[in-house]
Amino acid sequence: MRLTILGGGGFRVPLVYRALLADRRPGRVTDVVLHDVAADRLAAIRRVLAEQAAGIPDPPRVTATTDLDEAVRGTDFVFSAMRVGGMAGRAADERIALDEGVLGQETVGAGGVSYALRTLPVARHVARRVAALAPGAWVVNFTNPAGTVTEAMAAHLGDRVIGICDSPVGLGRRVARALRLDPAAVRFDYAGLNHLGWLRGVHASGTDHLPRLLADREALASFEEGRLFGAGWLRALGAVPNEYLHHYYYTREAVAAARTGGRTRGALLLEQQRRFYAAAAGPGSALAAWEDARLERERTYGAEGRAATGAGPRDAADLDGGGYEQVALALMRAIAHDEPATLVLNVRNRGTLGILDAEAVVEVPCAVDATGARPLPADPLPEHAAGLVCAVKAVERAAIEAAVTGSRSAALKAIALHPLVDSVTVARRLLDAYTRHHPQLSYLSPRRAP
Repeated sequence: MRLTILGGGGFRVPLVYRALLADRRPGRVTDVVLHDVAADRLAAIRRVLAEQAAGIPDPPRVTATTDLDEAVRGTDFVFSAMRVGGMAGRAADERIALDEGVLGQETVGAGGVSYALRTLPVARHVARRVAALAPGAWVVNFTNPAGTVTEAMAAHLGDRVIGICDSPVGLGRRVARALRLDPAAVRFDYAGLNHLGWLRGVHASGTDHLPRLLADREALASFEEGRLFGAGWLRALGAVPNEYLHHYYYTREAVAAARTGGRTRGALLLEQQRRFYAAAAGPGSALAAWEDARLERERTYGAEGRAATGAGPRDAADLDGGGYEQVALALMRAIAHDEPATLVLNVRNRGTLGILDAEAVVEVPCAVDATGARPLPADPLPEHAAGLVCAVKAVERAAIEAAVTGSRSAALKAIALHPLVDSVTVARRLLDAYTRHHPQLSYLSPRRAP
């Protein structure tokens, strides 16, 4: 079976290859094609993968190319993990937003909209080429903002594109650990959009264990989201939010922490990755350099939010980096070999969340088999969550409209309507700054938006 990874020179690719090396079952991936626009990054990651595969019998064969059509032609699966504008683009998104006093995290707020606006045209082009050159392929989308990108690609690929994220997986794993339950034996009731979801039930042996968790202050303090949001707020919500909702519930604290923290997360990762790629091109072990950088990346993940709330350092159990690659492998095997699984995925709504139309991509538990992924029935979201989901979906839709039509007005609307942007005037200045900085946004009409 052949797997193509778009963004194949990306830092997280060795996590995927590590999972593939551990899979010895019949029908496993035998060929991996890495595609990236940067040949030097491809070369560095190929060195890491070669060291990972050393001593392992019959590892998946790895090839690399900078030609998109060559990469996707006739493939079975495509993992899309692109970063248009690179880590430097993320760092700029965050700094430009903070200069205006608003959050600019890569998938949340103004920074997330900027990232979407420069990524969506490329994602739509990829979707068209996959549809033309590998019409039987399934696309597993990691590219952020994952829900928005998946919805844009679905216009060309239908249900053959499925978005994944490791945030719900990590949240479920941590909650199960706090409850002393086996995550594999738990059914998680989770619903929302990508990076905007709530864990509403933890079902095992016929019992919902979430009320037990919410009543146990010690258990709540034992995992990251419990410390991040606080026991009182979690009890008020009656749910455990995705970690990214910290930006919405503690906006002032998050902005203050980001502005006083020196470098933004994007700037920190940019420097980390510069060191890694330089080391990987040198005489030493590329795998050791990657592992050092990975551990540093995991230790510092979410540092701004933890600093804002005093949540403390990350748990050692969360530093392995496992998550999205395991979901991807389970998804791929469920489809390719009809091995039914239930996974939290980004798919078209199909009536699961009644507040949104059928084509809206949502993040919910899905039944997966050889026919693809189908969202499972879900209880309605409470009003506070429904309102936020509808507001952010309107932002996503405006960004997609801008990418399809080149409308600067739609791009402005996407930024200005975001709940974390508090002024149309600020939104207009942000859009002007982003279009000046990012050449990828030159497609937006030069007509000044109203």
